[in-house]
Amino acid sequence: MAQWDPFREIEALRREIDRAFAEFGLESEPFFRSAFLPGRLGRGYPLVNIYEDKENFYVEAMAPGIKPESLNLTVVHNTLTISGEKAGLANGVKREDFHREERAAGKFVRTVTLPAEIDDAKVRAEYKNGILLVTLPKAEKAKPKQIEVKVS
Repeated sequence: MAQWDPFREIEALRREIDRAFAEFGLESEPFFRSAFLPGRLGRGYPLVNIYEDKENFYVEAMAPGIKPESLNLTVVHNTLTISGEKAGLANGVKREDFHREERAAGKFVRTVTLPAEIDDAKVRAEYKNGILLVTLPKAEKAKPKQIEVKVS
Protein backbone atom coordinates (compact mmCIF):
# COMPACT_ATOMS: atom_id res chain seq x y z
CA MET A 1 0.00 0.00 0.00
CA ALA A 2 1.34 3.48 -0.94
CA GLN A 3 2.11 5.93 1.82
CA TRP A 4 0.21 9.22 1.75
CA ASP A 5 2.39 12.26 1.09
CA PRO A 6 0.61 15.58 1.76
CA PHE A 7 3.33 17.60 -0.01
CA ARG A 8 2.86 15.62 -3.20
CA GLU A 9 -0.87 16.34 -3.01
CA ILE A 10 -0.29 20.06 -2.46
CA GLU A 11 2.17 20.19 -5.38
CA ALA A 12 -0.36 18.44 -7.64
CA LEU A 13 -3.03 20.97 -6.60
CA ARG A 14 -0.66 23.85 -7.33
CA ARG A 15 0.06 22.45 -10.82
CA GLU A 16 -3.68 22.19 -11.50
CA ILE A 17 -4.25 25.80 -10.39
CA ASP A 18 -1.33 27.00 -12.55
CA ARG A 19 -2.78 25.09 -15.52
CA ALA A 20 -6.21 26.69 -14.95
CA PHE A 21 -4.69 30.18 -14.85
CA ALA A 22 -2.65 29.47 -17.99
CA GLU A 23 -5.82 28.45 -19.87
CA PHE A 24 -7.22 31.93 -19.20
CA GLY A 25 -3.96 33.61 -20.23
CA LEU A 26 -3.03 34.50 -16.66
CA GLU A 27 0.45 33.06 -16.35
CA SER A 28 1.61 32.73 -12.77
CA GLU A 29 5.24 33.11 -11.77
CA PRO A 30 7.02 29.97 -10.58
CA PHE A 31 6.26 29.18 -6.95
CA PHE A 32 9.89 29.02 -5.78
CA ARG A 33 11.14 31.91 -7.93
CA SER A 34 13.38 34.45 -6.29
CA ALA A 35 15.45 37.28 -7.70
CA PHE A 36 18.70 37.17 -5.77
CA LEU A 37 17.18 36.61 -2.36
CA PRO A 38 18.35 33.13 -1.39
CA GLY A 39 16.04 31.19 0.87
CA ARG A 40 13.06 33.48 0.30
CA LEU A 41 10.00 32.88 -1.79
CA GLY A 42 9.78 34.82 -4.98
CA ARG A 43 8.74 38.39 -4.92
CA GLY A 44 10.17 40.07 -7.94
CA TYR A 45 13.04 42.50 -7.61
CA PRO A 46 13.02 45.35 -8.20
CA LEU A 47 9.54 46.14 -6.89
CA VAL A 48 7.53 47.96 -9.55
CA ASN A 49 4.52 50.21 -10.02
CA ILE A 50 2.97 50.17 -13.49
CA TYR A 51 0.49 52.76 -14.74
CA GLU A 52 -0.57 54.31 -18.02
CA ASP A 53 -2.07 57.31 -19.74
CA LYS A 54 -3.35 57.73 -23.30
CA GLU A 55 0.11 57.69 -24.88
CA ASN A 56 2.43 55.70 -22.59
CA PHE A 57 2.92 53.00 -20.01
CA TYR A 58 5.13 53.92 -17.07
CA VAL A 59 7.14 51.47 -15.00
CA GLU A 60 8.62 52.76 -11.74
CA ALA A 61 11.14 50.30 -10.32
CA MET A 62 12.44 50.76 -6.79
CA ALA A 63 16.13 49.89 -7.06
CA PRO A 64 18.26 51.76 -4.51
CA GLY A 65 21.99 51.19 -4.41
CA ILE A 66 22.32 50.03 -7.99
CA LYS A 67 24.88 51.56 -10.31
CA PRO A 68 22.93 52.81 -13.34
CA GLU A 69 25.55 51.42 -15.72
CA SER A 70 24.81 47.89 -14.44
CA LEU A 71 21.16 48.15 -15.51
CA ASN A 72 20.05 46.50 -18.74
CA LEU A 73 16.56 47.00 -20.19
CA THR A 74 15.06 45.13 -23.13
CA VAL A 75 11.65 45.45 -24.74
CA VAL A 76 10.08 42.85 -27.01
CA HIS A 77 6.49 43.47 -28.19
CA ASN A 78 4.74 44.09 -24.84
CA THR A 79 7.34 42.67 -22.46
CA LEU A 80 9.89 44.70 -20.51
CA THR A 81 12.88 42.98 -18.89
CA ILE A 82 14.99 44.77 -16.31
CA SER A 83 18.25 43.14 -15.27
CA GLY A 84 21.33 44.24 -13.40
CA GLU A 85 23.47 43.68 -10.37
CA LYS A 86 23.35 45.12 -6.89
CA ALA A 87 26.70 45.56 -5.14
CA GLY A 88 27.59 43.21 -2.33
CA LEU A 89 29.51 43.67 0.89
CA ALA A 90 31.16 46.95 1.81
CA ASN A 91 34.91 47.17 1.18
CA GLY A 92 36.96 45.31 3.74
CA VAL A 93 33.98 43.80 5.58
CA LYS A 94 33.95 40.01 5.85
CA ARG A 95 30.71 38.04 5.95
CA GLU A 96 31.58 36.62 9.39
CA ASP A 97 31.82 40.18 10.80
CA PHE A 98 28.11 40.85 10.28
CA HIS A 99 25.65 40.75 13.15
CA ARG A 100 22.71 41.16 10.79
CA GLU A 101 22.51 41.16 7.00
CA GLU A 102 19.09 42.02 5.54
CA ARG A 103 20.01 43.83 2.32
CA ALA A 104 20.49 41.28 -0.42
CA ALA A 105 22.95 41.65 -3.28
CA GLY A 106 23.75 39.98 -6.56
CA LYS A 107 22.32 39.68 -10.05
CA PHE A 108 18.60 40.07 -10.71
CA VAL A 109 16.14 39.85 -13.59
CA ARG A 110 12.56 41.13 -13.57
CA THR A 111 10.17 40.71 -16.49
CA VAL A 112 6.82 42.48 -16.69
CA THR A 113 4.17 42.03 -19.36
CA LEU A 114 2.21 45.09 -20.39
CA PRO A 115 -1.36 44.98 -21.75
CA ALA A 116 -0.48 46.40 -25.20
CA GLU A 117 2.32 46.59 -27.78
CA ILE A 118 5.16 49.08 -27.19
CA ASP A 119 6.95 51.33 -29.68
CA ASP A 120 10.40 50.08 -28.71
CA ALA A 121 12.21 52.80 -30.71
CA LYS A 122 10.90 55.51 -28.36
CA VAL A 123 11.41 53.89 -24.92
CA ARG A 124 13.13 56.15 -22.37
CA ALA A 125 14.63 55.31 -18.97
CA GLU A 126 15.83 57.54 -16.14
CA TYR A 127 17.42 56.52 -12.82
CA LYS A 128 17.11 59.08 -10.03
CA ASN A 129 17.22 58.74 -6.22
CA GLY A 130 17.07 54.93 -6.39
CA ILE A 131 14.02 54.87 -8.67
CA LEU A 132 14.17 53.70 -12.28
CA LEU A 133 11.41 55.32 -14.35
CA VAL A 134 10.82 53.70 -17.72
CA THR A 135 8.50 55.45 -20.18
CA LEU A 136 7.14 53.04 -22.77
CA PRO A 137 5.19 54.71 -25.59
CA LYS A 138 2.27 52.65 -26.88
CA ALA A 139 2.53 51.45 -30.47
CA GLU A 140 0.19 53.31 -32.84
CA LYS A 141 -1.91 50.19 -33.37
CA ALA A 142 -2.39 49.89 -29.59
CA LYS A 143 -3.72 53.42 -29.11
CA PRO A 144 -7.48 53.91 -29.09
CA LYS A 145 -8.86 55.38 -32.30
CA GLN A 146 -11.72 57.84 -32.49
CA ILE A 147 -14.12 56.79 -35.23
CA GLU A 148 -16.38 59.42 -36.72
CA VAL A 149 -20.00 58.40 -37.20
CA LYS A 150 -21.53 59.94 -40.31
CA VAL A 151 -25.18 60.86 -40.25
CA SER A 152 -27.08 60.50 -43.49
